[in-house]
Amino acid sequence: MTGNDDRPAWPEVTRGIWKENPVLVSVLGLCPSMAVTNSLKNALVMGAATSFVLIGSSTLVSTMRKIIPGPVRISVYIVIIATFVTVIDFTLAALLPAAHKQLGAFISLIVVNCIILGRAEAFAARNPVWLSIADALGMSVGFTLIISLIGAIRELLGSGTLLEFPVLGDSFEPWAIMVLPPGGFLTLGGLLTLFAYVRQRRARAATRDNGAEQAVS
Repeated sequence: MTGNDDRPAWPEVTRGIWKENPVLVSVLGLCPSMAVTNSLKNALVMGAATSFVLIGSSTLVSTMRKIIPGPVRISVYIVIIATFVTVIDFTLAALLPAAHKQLGAFISLIVVNCIILGRAEAFAARNPVWLSIADALGMSVGFTLIISLIGAIRELLGSGTLLEFPVLGDSFEPWAIMVLPPGGFLTLGGLLTLFAYVRQRRARAATRDNGAEQAVS
């Protein structure tokens, strides 16, 4: 099954950043969103690693979509994803050994990230390559933005620093809980609540505007 080849790619990019953000809307990728976001640096490295795997696997799945047998497609997707995870795992170990040690097993666990397998099955297997790249790029940016925001909040409140540079001064008393696992739950929960509130307000405003237009017409 193929998609419409005439569709523009840009809407697929923006959809993953806001309207269908994988963390805030689909509530996927929660383990790395909480486990490795005790600092902004770790969040950025995890975001870059996940983006590499997501874009690479979506591109390859879309390219091979017409020759992958349906009954074994999930197994093939997992092999493709595992290959890209192995590449980024060895690359980080060679180029950024400190960050690789900090992230530990969570780099290997990108294989079971629901966002990546979900986009391969729901989008890349049904659409042309350029649309699949656009979809993967949007989801990657959306995922990286949110976990980076979580990492920035936790590092700022938990250590008083950003990217290990002090920004809140010597008088600031760090909230140690923010760099511990409960800090991840608190920050992610707060962002999910704020995002739901904003979406509800926008939906109500859109409903009022539509009602006013119908009354005028």
